[in-house]
Amino acid sequence: MAVVSRVGPLYCIQADVTQGRTVQPVVFDRARIVEASTMKEKSIGFSSLSSSSCKMVRSFPVETEGVGIKRACRIIVAASPPTEDAVITTEPLTKEDLVGYLASGCKPKEKWRIGTEHEKFGFEFETLSPMRYEQIAELLNGIAERFDWEKIMEGDNIIGLKQGKQSISLEPGGQFELSGAPLETLHQTCAEVNSHLYQVKAVAEEMGIGFLGIGFQPKWGIKDIPIMPKGRYEIMRNYMPKVGSLGLDMMFRTCTVQVNLDFCSEVDMIRKFQAGLALQPIATALFANSPFMEGKPNGYLSMRSHIWTDTDNNRTGMLPFVFDDSFGFEQYVDYALDVPMYFVYRKKKYIDCTGMSFRDFMAGKLPSIPGELPTLNDWENHLTTIFPEVRLKRYLEMRGADGGPWRRLCALPAFWVGLLYDEVSLQNVLDMTADWTPEERQMLRNKVPKTGLRTPFRDGLLKHVAEDVLKLAKDGLERRGFKESGFLNEVAEVVRTGVTPAEKLLELYHGKWGQSVDPVFEELLY
Repeated sequence: MAVVSRVGPLYCIQADVTQGRTVQPVVFDRARIVEASTMKEKSIGFSSLSSSSCKMVRSFPVETEGVGIKRACRIIVAASPPTEDAVITTEPLTKEDLVGYLASGCKPKEKWRIGTEHEKFGFEFETLSPMRYEQIAELLNGIAERFDWEKIMEGDNIIGLKQGKQSISLEPGGQFELSGAPLETLHQTCAEVNSHLYQVKAVAEEMGIGFLGIGFQPKWGIKDIPIMPKGRYEIMRNYMPKVGSLGLDMMFRTCTVQVNLDFCSEVDMIRKFQAGLALQPIATALFANSPFMEGKPNGYLSMRSHIWTDTDNNRTGMLPFVFDDSFGFEQYVDYALDVPMYFVYRKKKYIDCTGMSFRDFMAGKLPSIPGELPTLNDWENHLTTIFPEVRLKRYLEMRGADGGPWRRLCALPAFWVGLLYDEVSLQNVLDMTADWTPEERQMLRNKVPKTGLRTPFRDGLLKHVAEDVLKLAKDGLERRGFKESGFLNEVAEVVRTGVTPAEKLLELYHGKWGQSVDPVFEELLY
């Protein structure tokens, strides 16, 4: 049975293909629907545009042919960037294809999953120095051999690992990232985190390496951070200083935890996007955990969050247009088409396309590869280089939280799942935030990195809003019926006291740590 959701001028179709073959989402132009209705073989149902459900309301037969692209039937193929193994197309990509790519993420509620990603800093126990690439390579090889992971290579360098739907990758400064598998419950998510940390520690401790759960490198300057041998990062490293003063800090000295969540229709995506953006400053406050820089307090509770305010404003921020009545998949595509590109991946090499737009690429006007046209894989790669507080791919990414110790790695997905995967809580969030102005949302974005839950908001403090939001998250988790609300305990204390994790670290720094940041490597050791 295939699932169809209506998305503006398009119908998003997901055909579940059995017998081990891959899922092929298909996009149909509305003008072709009558033509399609005369075809035979597969019955496809429309999903309701209702904001509260994705029920099947009617069906008609549709036939899809081959893997070539025809104007009536365009096949969209999943890809893990960077990749260049695109479907051969008979015609150039259109904006409709790009919209269809995003719309192909629509899936019925029973197929919604939770994907958690988290980064951490590796360091030498003896010197507290960041891991060098040679040590990272030894660590990756050790994990691969001991725990049966597949190695990911770039040239002769090992740059990551893959096992099933999980992957381990390297960020620019050697930050170690787990991109978790799509999982059904938070219990599975937390078990995945624990298993990953066990495996990493089993190999790393024998090497004298530990891992730190914090949002910003507390001790070392950029000049002290080893550079990873990944082509895309060299392009970004050269480009960042041209577009912001803090981009290199973002690349080399920050760590985050984020959760990726599904939607069932364009309407559902819009509601979750708006709720996620409005509440992202609250998540930033609850998980604020980066108060140190180069051995001293840096004046912020979330230095990591502040850094994004001057990294590259063409690809970051609170995206006010998401709250427009006209917002949908197409409007996000229009935004992404004009976000300056970083690179194109061809023949296993990254080609520098910094400052050029994907819109130019669609017209064959990239000076780096004149006359060449993009594939959907290029589009997928480009979407990974856009960094707003909430990011849309074929799912939504909540991006506002600092990295932290393992209990908080389980709490962050619990917070957002409780709010966004429960219809009652989601509607309550939308009602609560409906009259927040763009100026108020931006004010919270700007002030929360420094003042956390003590940020003034309307007649009170952000802490008071957070109390209501946390209750909604807890209620949402309880209605899911998986006994997951306990994962919120780690942030419940933060909300109750109004004291963020960063403020607790600062209290230790000024107290028993004797104004040294070195003890944080033990305090927040995984």
